Amino acid sequence: MKDKYIELRINRDFSDILTTYFDFLKQNIKKFTNVFLSYNGVFLIGLLITSYLLVSGFVGLIAAEGNMFGTGLEQTNDDTYWVYIIAGGILFFIILILVGGLNFSLSSSYLVKYDEHKGMVFDKKEVWELTKSRFGNILVFILLLIPIYLVFMIVAFICALIPLLGMFAQYILQFFLAAWVGVSFFSMMSENKGVTDAFGEGWNLVSKNFWKSIGVNFILGLLNGLLFFIIMLIPMIIVGIYTFHVVQNSVDVGSSIVSTIVYTLGLCLLLILMVYAQCLSQFVNGILFYALHEKTYNINTRSKIEQIGQSN
Repeated sequence: MKDKYIELRINRDFSDILTTYFDFLKQNIKKFTNVFLSYNGVFLIGLLITSYLLVSGFVGLIAAEGNMFGTGLEQTNDDTYWVYIIAGGILFFIILILVGGLNFSLSSSYLVKYDEHKGMVFDKKEVWELTKSRFGNILVFILLLIPIYLVFMIVAFICALIPLLGMFAQYILQFFLAAWVGVSFFSMMSENKGVTDAFGEGWNLVSKNFWKSIGVNFILGLLNGLLFFIIMLIPMIIVGIYTFHVVQNSVDVGSSIVSTIVYTLGLCLLLILMVYAQCLSQFVNGILFYALHEKTYNINTRSKIEQIGQSN
């Protein structure tokens, strides 16, 4: 059945984790999208404003360059365009951090509630309440990611200096980090652990299942990226055709309202889909967490055995 509960607390092998992820996604994508849109409204407006600032700045600079070829635009506006770009960049950075924490939390909370209710029979408000109850830990978790990723960037730079082997080491480290952070975050959300305890639990689960964790994040990251590309194909074609029209007809993009609207909406859609793809990546690590946790502790298996014993 379409809404049949997909049991998550099972010790799954690599291929089963991939299958479970797509089965879960097909069943839950409509309801989760509703949750995503409901609690990201302010940030989606912020991304629209960010897109407008960035597009206005870059389009203005490009149009101003045409002044040298007699387009009639004044280069004295360059400072204004740079203000747009810098303001848009700063706003995007702030929104990216806030949205990252929120949506990692929403997707984790959704998965927790799905497991807790043994299916989709829960209200989206429950997802928000669980997320809200973990705000303090979420903030600390995000702050700790700053030094963690700084160390990663240093190690990745060192690896980049090593021919061939360094490239493979860099990718292995990247997907290990993605698995560790994702599983640790989910451990914090599902078991209400402290931040350091969650990082420790995540390290324990992922390091003991090193290649499975890396493989799941690599394959599903690749497939999610492909899905993201397919979804973006139609707006990319529309923007591409419009850009061809602009070039062929020498449209003055600096003063064209239509150009600003088209490029702003195109960039905004790209940013929104990037945030949504981030949510899907956390579903990957949530399902991975349940598989690794059950393999390590056998809690669900022992519970079923005890229930069989009691019934007998």
